[in-house]
Amino acid sequence: MSKENSVVAVYHTHTEADKAVKELQRGGVDLHKLSIVGKGYHTDEQVVGYYNTGDRMKYWGKVGAFWGGFWGLLFGSALFIIPGLGPILAAGPVVAWIVAGLEGAVEVGALGALGAGLYSIGIPKDSVVKYETALKTDQFLLIVHGTAAEVAQAKDIIETTHPAYHSLHEADAVAA
Repeated sequence: MSKENSVVAVYHTHTEADKAVKELQRGGVDLHKLSIVGKGYHTDEQVVGYYNTGDRMKYWGKVGAFWGGFWGLLFGSALFIIPGLGPILAAGPVVAWIVAGLEGAVEVGALGALGAGLYSIGIPKDSVVKYETALKTDQFLLIVHGTAAEVAQAKDIIETTHPAYHSLHEADAVAA
């Protein structure tokens, strides 16, 4: 398990998450260290489809501009159908963490692929369960990982965006 410093924020809507990403970008946070995960739809929306062209994935649906913006900014994007969560969209390093969980057939207790991916970077199981619950209720996860200083800077910016809640996960605290 590779422990990393991270801050995870939960937002009720894609609009709130989008504003937070823009604030992080304005604040100088390295977008290669930022991930976003969400269902990408609500019950009144219908997904028309997804496709991949080169290094970008396209989403045809009500919030297509929201996801399209992230796929242009963040490295890596994917659609996963995860038992218990259903279809989720992800962009950023979290995609590699989930894939590693899937490829290694890693399941940590009751955690699925997303949970195993988050746990693999040092996010505690109880927090992972909380984040999976947020996704089940159509909320969005914004994750920033990096050095203690980078994560502290991101946390300060995130606090100004008024997430539903956020948590700091320090590599040293996890390792202790």
